[in-house]
Amino acid sequence: MKKFLLAILMIAPLSIMAQVKFAHFNSADIIPNMKEYTAAQTEIQNMQKQYEDDLKLMQDELQKKYEDYQKEAANLLEGVRLRREQELNELGQRYQQSLQDSQTALQKATQEKMGAIGELVMTVVKKIGENEGYIYIVDISTGTISFVNSALSTDITELLKKELGITGNATSVTPTK
Repeated sequence: MKKFLLAILMIAPLSIMAQVKFAHFNSADIIPNMKEYTAAQTEIQNMQKQYEDDLKLMQDELQKKYEDYQKEAANLLEGVRLRREQELNELGQRYQQSLQDSQTALQKATQEKMGAIGELVMTVVKKIGENEGYIYIVDISTGTISFVNSALSTDITELLKKELGITGNATSVTPTK
C-alpha cells in the first residue's frame, strides 16, 4: 500500500505538468520564409536602387561641374569664380542632404514593413496560444515571451512590489529589448 501511495505521489506532479502547456517558436526560421517578408525585401531593394540611381546622377553632375571648374578656374574673373565655387558648394550640400534623406527613408520603410510583419506573426501566435490553451509562448530567437495567457498565469507584480518595498502607484516601466 505504501508503494502504491508513493507511486501516485510521484506521478501526480507529472500529470499536473502534462496539463500545463508551454510552447516556443523561432521567428528567425519563420519570418524570412513569409511571402510578406519577400515582398517587403523586394520593395525595399527597389527603393534602394532608385535612391542609388538618383544619387549617382547627382554625383556625376557634381563631378563634371567640378572638373569643368578646375579647367577654367585660372582664367575666370573673381566674381564668376566665386559664383561657381558657391554653386559647387550648394550642389555638394544638396548631394549630402539627399544621401541622408534616402538613408532615413529606407530605414523608416524597413521599420514599417518589418514591424507590420512582426505584428502579423504576433497576431497568429496569440491566436494559437488562445486556441490551444498555452500559458506561455516564447520566441527562442529573441528570448522574448510572445504570448501570455493571463487567465492561466499568475501576475506577481504586486507581490514583487511588496517584497521590493515599493509602495503606492509607481509608474510602470516596460523593459526594453
